[in-house]
Amino acid sequence: MESLVPLPVILPLCAAGLKLAIGARLERVQRFISAAVLLAVLIVSLLLLIAADRHGPQVMFAGGWAPPVGIVLVADRLSALMLVISSSVTLCVLVYSVGQGMADNDDTTPLSVFHPSYLVLVAGVSDTFLAGDLFNLYVGFELMLTASYVLMTIGGTLARIRAGATYAIVSLLSSMLFLAAVAMVYAATGTVTMAQLPARLDALPSSVAMVIQVALLGVFAIKAAVFPLAAWLPDSYPTAPAPVTAVFAGLLTKVGVYAALRTQTLLFPGTGIDTVLLVVALLSLLVGILGAVAQTDLKRLLSFTLVSHMGYMFFGIGLASPDGISGAVFYVAHHITVQTTLFLVAGLVERRSGTTDLQSLGGLVRLSPLLAVLFLVPALNLAGIPPLSGFLGKLGLMRAGVDDGGVLAYVLVAGSTVTSLLTLYALAKAWNLAFWRAATPEMCAAGTVLESTEEDASDVPDVAARGAAARDTPTGGGDWPAGGLGLLAPRRVTATFGGQEITTTSSLPVSMAAATTALVLFGLAFTVLAGPLFALTDRAAGELLARTPYVEAVIGG
Repeated sequence: MESLVPLPVILPLCAAGLKLAIGARLERVQRFISAAVLLAVLIVSLLLLIAADRHGPQVMFAGGWAPPVGIVLVADRLSALMLVISSSVTLCVLVYSVGQGMADNDDTTPLSVFHPSYLVLVAGVSDTFLAGDLFNLYVGFELMLTASYVLMTIGGTLARIRAGATYAIVSLLSSMLFLAAVAMVYAATGTVTMAQLPARLDALPSSVAMVIQVALLGVFAIKAAVFPLAAWLPDSYPTAPAPVTAVFAGLLTKVGVYAALRTQTLLFPGTGIDTVLLVVALLSLLVGILGAVAQTDLKRLLSFTLVSHMGYMFFGIGLASPDGISGAVFYVAHHITVQTTLFLVAGLVERRSGTTDLQSLGGLVRLSPLLAVLFLVPALNLAGIPPLSGFLGKLGLMRAGVDDGGVLAYVLVAGSTVTSLLTLYALAKAWNLAFWRAATPEMCAAGTVLESTEEDASDVPDVAARGAAARDTPTGGGDWPAGGLGLLAPRRVTATFGGQEITTTSSLPVSMAAATTALVLFGLAFTVLAGPLFALTDRAAGELLARTPYVEAVIGG
């Protein structure tokens, strides 16, 4: 099985190069290549998970060079599970993006820009999960972030470029800090291979090890967008197209959580930083969810819940107990799927209604019952309604907190409960405004043409004039024709890849709805298979805390 370990990295990179060579031609062939490669990555990931669970960590030395000289890739239970979840999600998001490109009548932008960048992003995420040394972990982050810069600004609209600039500045700063931290590790220990570092870090003066630990955790906290290092996220993610926002929210932040989980258990177990992590978790839970409650836009609301629920994962990491680590791993897997699903649903809401502004939405439960179901199920799951996996994950973390018995752990149990209730409140508010109440006068009729705005005054007169023309031609009783134009004042619409005009539809595009439905069912599978999944995360937690299986698999006994 060792020969399969590099494939989740190599296959997407090779496919991205091939697609760049093809360009915007052969649309069906290009879509097939992307889907086939991601399906192959999913199959390989499943095989690696089975092998890692039955036989221990699977290790591959690039070029046959052993550490510390060569690059080592390691698939243990944690990394293989993350690969399975991420490859499942990225495959569904790809199908969604193909449907969106077809619905927009814009095949060129997704094929020539989105697909190669997306495949490079997948390769970067896979490399991050498999990296067996800190420098390769850094390379995986850079692969992922380079692709994300392109995806964030795809279409070149002013709002996306502005958000992308903020994202780039924050990401470049964290990358410089990461590289400096890797340099400190190498200067202090003479290696960056993670299997060799536990013994060497234990031999360092405690003050030196603490500086290295704080540097690495600071970098991963920025990547994971935990409070107080999350201010960039709510303004950056919502501007991108729905598939981009979904995969960013679902995966990119979890890569930071994964890196923190890996380094805390393997390199720095049982240090005083665990208390700091618990405080950070509590602040993220409460500040994030209070921000979500205050939002009137669905995408921004979901962005703040993303920040908040990072706290649950750091709660488990900070406890540093087998049950805490197991609960954190389970919640990461659950949250990747559910958060991605909700952002895809937000894209469908925008496709149906022309906006995600909750004040302008209404009546969607009648206008699109399928869309209502697709929102309601993952929303209840995220809020932690029994017996869904969100409830089970939070319950596992709270039980670990109670078993810990510390004052701060009990405070976090209370904070977790409050956060869960406020999450339910925020999502119930979104449900009532967007779906349950009657349609508002601002709601867009099917067939209404909307432009993505550049927040440029030169764009406003054209849209406003179109709206005025439509208002001058009412039908009897003041109703507007279903195919009418420009019923709305100018507003920001970010649904398209390239920033072109879109047409709202009374029925959801099949590929987009099918991909979202598949993710909803995947999230529900965590509930049905919660017993086996928790057993797996328990074994993963035991392996992480033992450290010996990982170390022996890489460098021997």
